[in-house]
Amino acid sequence: MATRRIGEDARADEGYVQFTAAGEPGKGDYRCSECAHGVTVYGALPLCPMCSGTSWEQAPWSPFTRASRLD
Repeated sequence: MATRRIGEDARADEGYVQFTAAGEPGKGDYRCSECAHGVTVYGALPLCPMCSGTSWEQAPWSPFTRASRLD
């Protein structure tokens, strides 16, 4: 088992992905962990409207994400 120093963030580990279950509160852009369908939420995460998946991964934020979708 690897040891961590105090204050070291577990998310810094390569490959770490935090999932959030449907019904839990969320804010921002999320992707379904089963089919990659994207949603934007400001409240409880829904079941995935495409595949009925229940697990969501928060999409990486970028100030240019929405601007590139408009092109």
